[in-house]
Amino acid sequence: MKIFRGSFIVSLIALIIAFIYAGWNGVFITLILAILEISLSMDNAIVNARILERMSPAWQKAFLTVGILIAVVGMRLIFPLLIVGISAHLDPISALRLALEKGNPHTAGTYGYILHQAHPQIAAFGGMFLLMLALGFFFDAKEYIWLKLPEAFLEKLGHFPSANAIISLIVLLISSEFLAKNAHQVLFAGGLGILTFMLVDGFGEMMSQSKTATSTNFAIVTGKAGIALFLYLEMIDASFSFDGVIGAFAITSDPIIILLGLGIIGAMFVRSLTLYLVKKGTLNDLVYLEHGAHWAILTLALLILASIKWEIGEAVTGLLGAVIIIFSFISSLLYNRKQR
Repeated sequence: MKIFRGSFIVSLIALIIAFIYAGWNGVFITLILAILEISLSMDNAIVNARILERMSPAWQKAFLTVGILIAVVGMRLIFPLLIVGISAHLDPISALRLALEKGNPHTAGTYGYILHQAHPQIAAFGGMFLLMLALGFFFDAKEYIWLKLPEAFLEKLGHFPSANAIISLIVLLISSEFLAKNAHQVLFAGGLGILTFMLVDGFGEMMSQSKTATSTNFAIVTGKAGIALFLYLEMIDASFSFDGVIGAFAITSDPIIILLGLGIIGAMFVRSLTLYLVKKGTLNDLVYLEHGAHWAILTLALLILASIKWEIGEAVTGLLGAVIIIFSFISSLLYNRKQR
């Protein structure tokens, strides 16, 4: 409870603000958005925890303090404003004014409508970034294999040079050709997603050469390597936020309520959960949990790409991810019992 204490305090403050701003209805919608964010981000917390384990205490603290500001202000407030500003050719102040008007997402010219129209490009960028992330995990050699047939196949496939980029590009070409109304925009945005992952991942690999302290299982990185991992972690965190930010507009177009529910309450609890997994060493005890998280990420990436053409509710993506992670959790418990 000590780890989650700060999240409960911040959540209470956020709900009070929601009540002052929009009454009990505002509190209700804020809670719904917070639950949406937490349910969609279980896999995010597991992946973050594995990376956070490699960071020094100072960088862990930076992720849980500076990182939360980036997640809340950057992804839940500035990013949607930026998308609307670029799409509607508005300056930041005009985009903010438009957001505060709380227009209907189905009415042309409103904040929610413009953001919804930009969904194919956002989905292509975020979907390709997450696809690269998931495939990168399964292509690497691992100590444990959970789903033996598909994971063994993917690991062998990963021996082929540049397999991750090749398969991701094939998926992007198929998506842009058969799912998108504007193939050029989706192809460009998806290409940026792949390029961004390769740059961030490559930068992290390059910087991780300067490891200064060791643990029994892995290296603890500091200095430049810590910066690289911090940036990598923030990019992953941002990619996981795309579907939640867009999905929130199906519930409300009020940017203040979205900021309180998704950004403050949701992001705080996801970070607390990440810290809990690190402090308790949960991922080392539950050996298949990380596998489940990456299968959930792979599923999420494909659903995000499918949403370029079809409407897919956040309940579907959240439920599928939760089922996969619960399944991997149960499998880990059964494995531990068998070992004992």
